Amino acid sequence: MSAADTTTPAKVPPPRQAPPTPSPAARETPRARRTPGGAAVPWALLAPCLLILVLVLGYPLVRLFTLSFQKFGQSQLWGFQPAESVGFANFTDVLGDGEFWAVVVRTVVFTAGAVVFTMVIGMLIALLLQQVSGWVKTLINIALVASWGMPIIVATTVFKWLFDSDYGVFNALLSKLPGVDMIGHNWFASGPQGLAVIMLLVVWGAVPFVVITLSAGLTQVPKELQEAARLDGAGAWGVFRYVTLPILKPIIVMLTTLSVIWDMGVFPQVFVMRNGHPEAEFQLLTTYSYDKAFVVNDYAQGSAIALLTVLLLLGVVAVYMRQMLKIGDVE
Repeated sequence: MSAADTTTPAKVPPPRQAPPTPSPAARETPRARRTPGGAAVPWALLAPCLLILVLVLGYPLVRLFTLSFQKFGQSQLWGFQPAESVGFANFTDVLGDGEFWAVVVRTVVFTAGAVVFTMVIGMLIALLLQQVSGWVKTLINIALVASWGMPIIVATTVFKWLFDSDYGVFNALLSKLPGVDMIGHNWFASGPQGLAVIMLLVVWGAVPFVVITLSAGLTQVPKELQEAARLDGAGAWGVFRYVTLPILKPIIVMLTTLSVIWDMGVFPQVFVMRNGHPEAEFQLLTTYSYDKAFVVNDYAQGSAIALLTVLLLLGVVAVYMRQMLKIGDVE
């Protein structure tokens, strides 16, 4: 026998078998699998919140809607006369009143000014907070939360003292400027000046929330994108416009919408600042509706004005939802 015959023959590996075809149940991703009753779980978790909303907001809105189509004054309130259905007469009277449209324009201008100042000042402070040390940022955040948590009545009282014509700190500080004499100046002698003071109060109370929210959003802006933009020659404004602003757009849209809703619904600041009797130059939609209902005792017309205000706010919410859906489609 030769040496060639004594060698061990090479082992041939067995042919590979194709893996078994997975069953349809095995091919389902975990996201596609549905547990029994899985669709009802979110509704069950939301049920307590929805129930509270229906109890707190449902009945007042239904009652508001009903009153706006009735004749309802003190006689109907005390039960001396039954409420009469008048159809759209209350809305016709309100929409045909020039004073109502003056109040609408004043409310829109006041809201726009307050929202613009709130967002601009809030953004500037949030950006500046990114440039300071940790302990300074902590102190500023504490001050912001303290001012944000101050009750509206207390804040309004403080502002009344600051802008008082006789003892106001603001007038005293302005009078220290060369050629300026503001001692005894009454800021509420005219509507525009008085509303500017009230706008400043509203902005002061709203800025902390905007700053805290934008500061949280700025932490999510990638540093790599900002550095890449700087290497491409972009300055501070270019980095903010093309990198920071697009990332913060969903937060800015949300904050702007909330600010519009809150500022259009301003009531205690005007009511308390004018000692419970706002003059015609200080009337906004909320105080105008209140006066019609509880001063003139025309509850039906006050309800009609309030319902029109709700419709305006629903328009703002519709714009917000449309913008958010556009942002979702882009992402």
